[in-house]
Amino acid sequence: MIKIILLIIIAISVTAIFDARRIAEKYFSTADINKQVLLLKIAGFLVAVICAIILSFL
Repeated sequence: MIKIILLIIIAISVTAIFDARRIAEKYFSTADINKQVLLLKIAGFLVAVICAIILSFL
């Protein structure tokens, strides 16, 4: 069960990496959109890597 949850989290974070610009334009202000996109991509990458490491040890 935990493996399925980790795979779903990895899929969501990879989707966030690829759609970071659309997510940032929709939910954040337009003042500093590039910084928000970079932050979303870094956060998505870190979450995906951490979940993949946990998944490999299970």
